[in-house]
Amino acid sequence: MQSILQSAGPQAAHIESLWWLTLAICTVVFLAILVAVAWAVMRKRRGDAATPPDISFITKKERGAELAVVAGLGVSLLGLIVLTVASFVTDRALASLGAPDLQIDVTGHQWWWDARYDDQDKSKIFTVANEIHIPVGKPVLLRLRADDVIHSFWVPNLSGKKDMIPGRDATLTLQADKPGIYRGQCAEFCGAQHAKMAFLVIADDKYEEWAAAQRKPAPQPSSDQQKRGRDLFVDGRCAMCHAIQGTTANARHAPDLTHLMSRQTLAAGAVPNSIGHLAGWILDPSSIKPGSNMPPNPMEPDDLHALLAYLGTLK
Repeated sequence: MQSILQSAGPQAAHIESLWWLTLAICTVVFLAILVAVAWAVMRKRRGDAATPPDISFITKKERGAELAVVAGLGVSLLGLIVLTVASFVTDRALASLGAPDLQIDVTGHQWWWDARYDDQDKSKIFTVANEIHIPVGKPVLLRLRADDVIHSFWVPNLSGKKDMIPGRDATLTLQADKPGIYRGQCAEFCGAQHAKMAFLVIADDKYEEWAAAQRKPAPQPSSDQQKRGRDLFVDGRCAMCHAIQGTTANARHAPDLTHLMSRQTLAAGAVPNSIGHLAGWILDPSSIKPGSNMPPNPMEPDDLHALLAYLGTLK
């Protein structure tokens, strides 16, 4: 569930605490205003058209009213000071995580996410899309970039928002204290399909096993239909944009599909990752995500089944 009130990491916990403090102070102020208004209404003198106006208050000092105004200003000022200090302390706390154990380069595109897992050993570098796995209980450094327009990276359960501006790199360090699946979202309007630019951050207590599997190339097809599907992929239009490690398809204009079927969703969270949705996405992406840069791919039924059989092996 995507919620700032269900924090699962130290940074989100600091933000949640600040939220509750802000709510408490604002609630007290709101109730105080309601009480003051009610008191003023009840204290108001009653009269009718024949009652002469009472303008004595113009020259008469009301000591009680003056004290009430001064007290109200003092309490308001104190509340603002408390919120300012709390905001400063929270901001410092967000930057207090230790040295990261892992670095991931995250790039926002219209309308999907590319995540490249960096490593000093170049053979251990791999790329995924729209689904970021991180180890539990360890800080992770995200280097954020925007490929086209302004995006904003936001995982409410784990951290605050971070804007991604084209031409400028940003960094965000986050940590998940317990295993789970945390939904993220682009938080900056970035075009027609901004609402369908989601991603998942999966805090995995078996992260190393997952990473080892992601570093492997795609499995070789085991049937004639799967081989035909692979040939359709690498020799057709798919290879002009997508990459599958272990094949000749190595384009970088769209998500890497090496382990496509290990992901939970398609099209950046637009639909569940199933063979039926995958077929619909291949044939007519605009029916799922209007305005998507992926063109329609009309295919003969036999070719589509062969392609789906091959893509189904990419786990």
